[in-house]
Amino acid sequence: MTINRTMMAAAIGLGLLGGLAGQGAAAQDWPAKPVRIVVGFSPGGLADQIGRLFGDFVTRETGQTAVVENRTGAAGTIAMDAVAKAPPDGATIGVVIAGQLIINPFVQKQMPLDVLKDLVPVAAVVDAPQLIAMSAEVPAKTAQEFIALAKSKPGQFSYGSAGRGSYPHLSAAEFARAAGINMVHVPYRGNAPAITDLMAGRVHIVSSSIGSLQAGIDSGRVRILLAATKRRLSYLPDVPASPEIGLPDYLMSAWVGVIAPAATPKATVERIHAFVGRMLKDTATQRVLTTSKLDPIAMTQAEFADFVRAEHSKWGRIVREAGVEPQ
Repeated sequence: MTINRTMMAAAIGLGLLGGLAGQGAAAQDWPAKPVRIVVGFSPGGLADQIGRLFGDFVTRETGQTAVVENRTGAAGTIAMDAVAKAPPDGATIGVVIAGQLIINPFVQKQMPLDVLKDLVPVAAVVDAPQLIAMSAEVPAKTAQEFIALAKSKPGQFSYGSAGRGSYPHLSAAEFARAAGINMVHVPYRGNAPAITDLMAGRVHIVSSSIGSLQAGIDSGRVRILLAATKRRLSYLPDVPASPEIGLPDYLMSAWVGVIAPAATPKATVERIHAFVGRMLKDTATQRVLTTSKLDPIAMTQAEFADFVRAEHSKWGRIVREAGVEPQ
């Protein structure tokens, strides 16, 4: 009887070891089949750009096909839901912009998933620091001058955004709250028309990353008041960072990350994370990111998961303080 029990225990142990070894081998073989990279926005945007960079890198490194699938709608929630409901085998991953994970859950009434439970944060990729841009029509030269002017004329200045509950809306609203000024929100269908009106002087402030603002900066129709970062940006050395104007906690960035279904094996998650790290060290990738003024983010998978949870909590507060009701 003792021998049979011993043999049974040994067999179970070997089975477990075999299963673990198989899982490890599967992770090392990733991608063993074509990879679908789901992006929640149209081609040409930031998430799409990063998704295609990663897909091209995976294909170049492994010979396996990796294609981007643009699943637009609901500010990227439809794409996240597609990833959450996909088989957790590493064959379907997502590339997301911050707002999908940390704003959508608080501004969308019909969320089909729990982003903290149904998805696993795999890797942080790049950071697009937010800037506070002002129309050159405003008679102020610096952030301090604008804040003083806005305080003297409450409710007479406006800020444009990509729509109620969007990242540009909440980022600008948080700037106004932190600076103690009262401005009027003017929502648009996207940040591009908001920036067009900023350049024309029809709105006074917009929060955005550098890419959409460059034409306005070059033409002199837009002034950058501050970078919502801890330190000055290398490509805007004359623009003060938030702490320099007395707003040390005003830190905003539209970061991009990779996600996978929650039940994806840890070894596979780590393998995909390692591929992202290798891509960010790739010379060709670095050239693209430098040109686009995107900063690579160096985080372990565990650090990124903790970061997402902290950002989720932070933006829940920002949404509540901005008075945005879920729709």
